[in-house]
Order: sequence, then structure tokens, then C-alpha cells
Amino acid sequence: MSMQEAVSQSLYSYWDALRGNRPAPKRFEIEPSRIANNLPDTFILERVNYTNARFRLAGTRITDALGLELRGKNLFELFDIHDRRTLQNQIELVASRCAVGLFHMSAEGADGKSTTFEVLILPLTHTSETIERFLGSVSSREKPEWLGSVVLTRYKLIHHEIIWPGFTHSGREGDFEYQAPILHARREARIVRSARRQFRVFDGGLSISGDER
Repeated sequence: MSMQEAVSQSLYSYWDALRGNRPAPKRFEIEPSRIANNLPDTFILERVNYTNARFRLAGTRITDALGLELRGKNLFELFDIHDRRTLQNQIELVASRCAVGLFHMSAEGADGKSTTFEVLILPLTHTSETIERFLGSVSSREKPEWLGSVVLTRYKLIHHEIIWPGFTHSGREGDFEYQAPILHARREARIVRSARRQFRVFDGGLSISGDER
């Protein structure tokens, strides 16, 4: 399963073109006017540390759909301990290896109404070459008529995968060649093709054993 929503596909294409032959674009290179149609569905996430990834910005369609103000909230704390650990491991992989995170989550209100969302998380460099910011999107998959009138308070991961935009580094600063890297040879990978590039997709991403850090 890969990106199914038009918002995810459009934002990924913008990010991928912007990074050029680098692992990730810089935060200040993001031009809101270039993604104007998708801005209400996008967010900026700041990774403070392994256990804290807080929303710096969240589009109006996201906050309206969830019935929740996300700015300043820790993404991980929206989920139970099991899903929290999974997300922390996935975001660690996105940050450390310039991977792309794709998630499907369910969200349920107190009245039992629920729906699912596709969430895309894309790495950005900020003041250094380390990944501490993320550009992302949240898009409703079913778009029920009641969406926006119910506060959704319970969140659960139902699918997650890592997408590898291929590149290798030649050893010279800023010099990358596109090639799909293999992080874990023991995992079976499937090929995902877009109009311009080919990716290897690993279901589940990084697995870290032990207690939560």
C-alpha cells in the first residue's frame, strides 16, 4: 500500500522536486504559494527529541476535521503507548535516514463515529544538515458527511510504511546520485514507481526492541 490520496501525492511530488539531488530540502525553501491548494491539509512538525515531535503549524482542514487544535501538541501523545513507540521508531528512521513516512490512522469520537486518514511525513533540514523539521499532510480517506462536526479524540495506527527516495552520496559535499538504498537486507521490499522515480518500500520500517526511551 502506498500513497492513495491526491494531497499526499501532490505534496510528495513538490518535496521530491524541491530536494533535487539532495536527501531533503531545507525548511526555508518551502514556498506556501507553490502548495496553496494543499496548505489547509499540511502541517510542520518539529522533532524536539525522540519522545517529542510537536506541531508548529497545522492547516485549517486538519484542525477542522479532527476538531482539535494541534499547534504545540506532541504528535506521539495523541496515540496509546504501543502506537506511540511505533511512531517514535518511524520518525527516528525518517530523521536519521531521510526516509519518507506514510501512515494510515483511524480517528474516533466519543459518540463512536470513526473515519480514517492518510498521513504523509517528509524530512526537512533546518539550521543544520540534521533533520529536525518535517513537512506533512493529513487527508481524510472516506470524507464522511459528519466530518468536522465531531471532535475526534481516539487515534490508532492501522498501517505504516517507509518509502525510500533513492540516493547515494559520493563523498563530495552536496553530490548525490539516485539509487534505491537497502537498509535491511533481510526484509522483502517491493518496488513502487512514480512518473519520474523508483522506490523500494519496506512495510513497518525500523524496529527497535526494549522499553520506550
